[in-house]
This record gives sequence, structure tokens and C-alpha cells, in this order.
Amino acid sequence: MKIIFQIFIFLSAIFLFSCSNSKERTKQDVQTAKRDSGLIADSGMVVCAHAEASKVGIEILKKGGNAVDAAVAVQFALAVVYPNAGNIGGGGFMVLRLNDGEINSLDFREKAPMKASRDMYLDKDENIIPNSSREGLLSVGVPGSVDGMFRAHERYGYLPWKVLIQPAIDLAQEGFPITQRQAEEFNNLKNEFLKWNDTTYYVPLVHPESWAPRYYLAQPNLARTLTLIRDKGRNGFYSGKTADNIVKEMKRGGGIISLDDLKNYESKWRKPIVGWYKDYKIISMPPPSSGGIALVQLLNMVENYPIRDFGWNSEKAVHVMAEAEKRVYADRSVHLGDPDFYPVPVKDLLDSTYIISRMKDFNSEKCTDYKSLQAGLFASKEKEQTTHFSIVDKWKNAVAVTTTLNGAYGSYVFVPGSGFLLNNEMDDFSAKSGVPNTYGLVGAEANAIAPGKRMLSSMTPTIIEKNGKLFIVTGTPGGSTIITSVFQTILNVIEHDMTVNEAVKAKKFHHQWKPDTIYVEENTLDSTAVSSLEKKGHHIVRRIPIGRTDCILILPNGKLEGGADPRGDDTAIGY
Repeated sequence: MKIIFQIFIFLSAIFLFSCSNSKERTKQDVQTAKRDSGLIADSGMVVCAHAEASKVGIEILKKGGNAVDAAVAVQFALAVVYPNAGNIGGGGFMVLRLNDGEINSLDFREKAPMKASRDMYLDKDENIIPNSSREGLLSVGVPGSVDGMFRAHERYGYLPWKVLIQPAIDLAQEGFPITQRQAEEFNNLKNEFLKWNDTTYYVPLVHPESWAPRYYLAQPNLARTLTLIRDKGRNGFYSGKTADNIVKEMKRGGGIISLDDLKNYESKWRKPIVGWYKDYKIISMPPPSSGGIALVQLLNMVENYPIRDFGWNSEKAVHVMAEAEKRVYADRSVHLGDPDFYPVPVKDLLDSTYIISRMKDFNSEKCTDYKSLQAGLFASKEKEQTTHFSIVDKWKNAVAVTTTLNGAYGSYVFVPGSGFLLNNEMDDFSAKSGVPNTYGLVGAEANAIAPGKRMLSSMTPTIIEKNGKLFIVTGTPGGSTIITSVFQTILNVIEHDMTVNEAVKAKKFHHQWKPDTIYVEENTLDSTAVSSLEKKGHHIVRRIPIGRTDCILILPNGKLEGGADPRGDDTAIGY
């Protein structure tokens, strides 16, 4: 009996040692497991589409500038080093949150020229004239970027205006090494640039032979334009030589922007859209962006579904999220436009009872026929080349800016003698009710063309608070996919416990009601999920990468994690 007891003790000791050792190994594995974290910084961070512009922003922060100062410097630097979307010839939106909790948003969206008309892109039979709203000078809206940056600095800036513009001037004058991606794009678009520009003038992105990575691109005409802006503020763009050059080019190529259009352009401070997802406060852009309203609707529609338990990009998660997206884009098509011209029912669209009611006909086993989905009824009444940047300074002031020319390289037209590209933003209007634009988005009366009106946008610069403190700064380019990319990135962090870098890199999907299709990046869904979704009636189409999300996450210890999207040349730099 004694021997048996000793054997039992011995075996028990082995078992306990094994369990203890196993627990210790598990603990060590957890401690040493490497998460795919982005750059970690102590004080400030800039995440944007090009390394040279990120460097400019960080240097401004190091000089004692705040997040708005850095945003101004980055915007002008991107106009030099990222000409496919960085711009002074386009427009965009800014959402900001100061460290004392103050929030604001700035609308520097382009406007329709005063000679614009509702049916300007229709022929005598009321059919859309192909590409008329997308290419050439008739597609150009009155640019807002320069005025927007001037107004932001006027209200919130700290460092002198000239200090913020000088880095962009230096980049334009001295040149910078282009990336492989840029070399390919410049070469592929050479014929488009030659087609739409007066080639008796220097066309900056056209190489006599071909571009190659690390070639230096200098833009002396753009440097002179930026110098005028440095020395004269907004008047260096909206009047004088630059304005004269814009109008001269309009007359050459059939555009309709006048000196008065430029002189009278004004950015607008607007009250941000504010909503909640569980304990997180969502701060985003109001109309004429559809982004803020749509994002809050999406988050609220899925809030009561166990997204975390469903699992990332599982069939159940994708099904409920895609069904929510259908309903939100149906609302977008009818109710959203420029609030200065159309009574956008913001309160109704964000009403919690209404949002919940939109999912009452959701069927977990069946896809909703898009034809049966329409916008809600109330008693009262972007090619995907945009760019986004996120900035946080040492005081925890935060800025999210999304800016665009609309299509990649906008209208393809450079202003002779001034060296910058013009947008093709007029395509974001509804040229004809119910007819899709470049992104397949349909619109109605709310987004019809009118003189002086701002076109509807999907841009969704967003800031999130957690427990009253800054948590995430985010946004992305991507045309109609912007809203759904920001939506997924937020859920990736909050529900799926991803680092911000993992959330940014994660494969994305998109549904926009019409067409009735879930678009997915390669390897987004496994074969089982695809099969299950198709059995429920979903149509799934693989497509090119979605978005280039740039984010900053404030970690529990107060440090900053930057997530720069690898789908582009995006770069996070901090200090």
C-alpha cells in the first residue's frame, strides 16, 4: 500500500510540474507573441500618403507647431509629392478635436461654377454625354484647398503661415525622388496628360522618355505658385497671376470657372456629426459629406449583433454588415447633398428608432433583394483617388483631413505657368437622377447640379473618443468605398482587438446597394464563407485593393500607434 501511495505522489508531482510548465510556456508565449503593431511614438505623429509629406508634418510638430499647423504643411507638401490626389486644385474636409474636448469641422469642398447648370452634361435627348463630367475642363469645380488651409490656420494655427508653406516650396523647387508606384502611374498616364494639356507649355509629369524609381521630380512652376500663396495667403491663389492662369486655361479648353468664382469661394465651418457606438463617441464630417451620417448609421445598425463572436470577416459578420451597408447607401442616394441648397434630414437619419427600424426586415439566412430596399421616408425634407492624413500633436490635439481631386490626377489638366492639377469633381454631382457616376453611385434631387453648390462626397475623416479621451484618428481615400473601409477599420480595433496596423492592413469588402454586389479584395473571404454567402443570395466579385487607410491610435499608456496602409506608399512618422 505504501508503494502504491508513493507511486501516486510521484505521478501527481509529474502532472503538476507538467501543468505548471505548460502554463508558464503559455504565459511566455503570450508575452513574447509579436503583434503587428505600427510605429509607436511618445509625442506626435503624422500618417499620410507619402513619406516626404509625413517628414514635413513631423518637423512642424518638432518646431512647436500644433496639429493644425502640421495639417496645413502636410496638405501643401502632398500637393507637390502626391499629385494624383494631394492638391491645391481640389478640395476636402477637416475634422478636428482639441485637447480640451472642443470639436469642429471645416468644409473646403469644391463648388460648382456660377455658369454650371442642372443639365449641363446631357445631350438634346437628355442622355448623359459620355465622360463629359469626368474629363477635361468642364469637369472642374472651383477649388477649395487653399482657402480651407488658410481658414484653418487663421482660427487654430500657432506657427507663422510662411513657415508652414516653405517646406512644400523647397520640395517643388529642389525636387524629390519618385517611388516605383509613381513612376508606373506617370508613365501609364502620359497619353492622357498629352491629350488634355496645352503641350506648348511644360507638362510636369510627362517625361521625354520614361520615368523610373528614384528619378527626381522638380516642379518650378508649382514652386512659384506656392511662393505666391506663402507671401499673399489665399489671395496668392484666388486672385492675381494664379487666378488669371486658371481662367485663361478655362477659356482655352471650354471650362466655365471665372475670376468671380475664384474670388468668392469660401470654406465653411460646420457642426460635426456626433454619434455613439457602445461607449465610443464618434466625431465625423457632416454634409455635404455623406460620410459622417453613413458611418454612424452603419455602426448603430450592427451594434446589437455579436460582431465579435461572429469573428472577423466570417460569413455571419459579412452578411449583417453588407445588409446594413445596402440600407445606408439607399438612404445616401436620396437624402444627402449640400445642406446650403437642400434640407438634408440629418436628425431623422440619425434617429435611433429609425436606424433600428431599417434592420427590422434583416434575415440572417437570406440576402435582401436590393430592389425591395428604398431610402427611408420622412415627413420633412469619387475613380478612387483621394488621400487622407491623420495627425496628433504632443498636446493630444488631433486632426483628420481627407482631400481629393476626385479621380486619379483629377481632370488630367495642369494650369499652364502655375504647375498644378485641376480636379474633376463635378462628376460627384448627379448629372441625371438615377444614373450612376464614376463610382456607380446614384443620386437624386438632393445632389443635382446648381450654381455655387457643393457636390456630395463620401469622404469620412473621423475622430473617436473613449471615456472622454482621444482614442482613434482615422480616414481613407477610396471613392464610394471610403465609408465602408472606415467602418470596418473601426470594428477591427474595437470588436476584433486588432492593433491599428492590423486593422489598416486587414482585407476589406464593400457593398453600396447598387449594384447588388459585395466587392472583396483578394483573399478577403475563405471558400466556405463565399459559398455560404452565395447560398444566401449575395453576389460576390473580387476587385483591386480597397482604400489606403491612415490611422493613429492612442494606447492606454498615452503613446501613439500609427497605422500606414501598405496598399500605397503611405508612411507613419512620429517622435
